[in-house]
Amino acid sequence: MQNNKGLKDEDSTKKHWENIFSTKNFNEVSWYQENPKTSVDLILSVNLDKDAKIIDVGAGDSKLADNLLNLGFRNISVLDVSSKALEKTKKRLGNKADSIKWIVSDIREFETNDRYDIWHDRAALHFLTADDDIDKYANKVRRFLKYNGYLIISTFSLNGPKRCSGLDIKQYSEASIKKLFYDFEHIKSFEEKHLTPWRDSQIFVYNIFRKKNDKK
Repeated sequence: MQNNKGLKDEDSTKKHWENIFSTKNFNEVSWYQENPKTSVDLILSVNLDKDAKIIDVGAGDSKLADNLLNLGFRNISVLDVSSKALEKTKKRLGNKADSIKWIVSDIREFETNDRYDIWHDRAALHFLTADDDIDKYANKVRRFLKYNGYLIISTFSLNGPKRCSGLDIKQYSEASIKKLFYDFEHIKSFEEKHLTPWRDSQIFVYNIFRKKNDKK
């Protein structure tokens, strides 16, 4: 167990993130976005209808769900290991929270009968640093994303931070994320600068993939 570097098991992961979301306000964490415009734009760019099943993985108390509801999307799931984070989002949404499926789970242990049209992840994958955990994540995407579904994923780039929230992270390039999802169709990748609430710069790499339809 490496609580000061990388989280190796599910119990330490949950404790770490419950502490973060219990002690910090939504605008006191580095990944905070008042408006998750890039994620929204990428979701809209794939031109799915409003009944598309979307999961936001490692959502924390992101405002992406708020935006998707306002745009008329009806099948939204929000997953995070921290129940505190999801409670904050539910409170913010009020009665609208009833329209969302809330999932408290470590992504490494996540199981579902649902199949998604869009798997969205902003800044969750890069907290997995062990090869077996990264493989688990990629295999969850393969299992739970529909054929021809879209993976929209962003991580710290090679030009981004090496640590976040007291933890080591794994940086990605376009080449390395394409290698991880080698069996998906790569649509595009690009880097974007994110400014933290205290105006530090973090460089993310955003990526869109489509799961190939391998049915004969």
